[in-house]
Amino acid sequence: MAEKVVKPYAAEGSKKKQVATMFNNIAKRYDLLNRMLSLGIDRIWRKKAIEMLRADQPQFILDVATGTADVAIETARRLQPKKIIGLDISAEMLNVGRKKISDRQLAQIIELQEGDSENLPFEDNTFDAITVAFGVRNFENLAAGLSEMNRVLKTGGKLVVLEFSQPRVFPFRQLFQFYFRYILPLIGRWTSRDARAYSYLYESVQAFPEGEQFLNILHKTGYKSYQCKPLTLGICSIYSAEK
Repeated sequence: MAEKVVKPYAAEGSKKKQVATMFNNIAKRYDLLNRMLSLGIDRIWRKKAIEMLRADQPQFILDVATGTADVAIETARRLQPKKIIGLDISAEMLNVGRKKISDRQLAQIIELQEGDSENLPFEDNTFDAITVAFGVRNFENLAAGLSEMNRVLKTGGKLVVLEFSQPRVFPFRQLFQFYFRYILPLIGRWTSRDARAYSYLYESVQAFPEGEQFLNILHKTGYKSYQCKPLTLGICSIYSAEK
């Protein structure tokens, strides 16, 4: 079955361009909204994802869909690698991230670049590890993005993906779906000045091939030792895999 493509807007244009536009629109309020809408739990999820790399001690890390660099900054603090490159298609998100990096005096460790996750501007076998937090859901071509990350990973390198999933337990699933579909978009619309951004969030989570489906795509795109770890009753999941 062909992957369902969910775009932020009804207008013509590729998903890639629309996602860049959406994140440029909400960049200045993105961090505040994340904290508010997730009640701060997103910070815990990111820390758990980063801890998946501790035993590997990666020194050269790529953070794809880095956004405002939350994962890159937390990774630098927790793992002390030599270099982290954060890549994103939204220039405005990167501008917010650069200020955060400068404020924390991490510019020698973290470098942010504007770029396309499905056409990574790096040589083969470059990185010890790759992280993606809440980003693969926004890829226009998921398999292409995962294949590109596999290409730039060193043999034995690890991919860690943090992404929303759908709870299975009653009645938590129903409460979560109601919040995600109706309450979160309403709050986001009031505060982000982009009426579609948080409706798109719900729609993209519904369409995302989570759990076993995502593990199957990892297998098809060349990864091994892949696994899925649900968090917070399945609201999100950590996927890890090796090249």
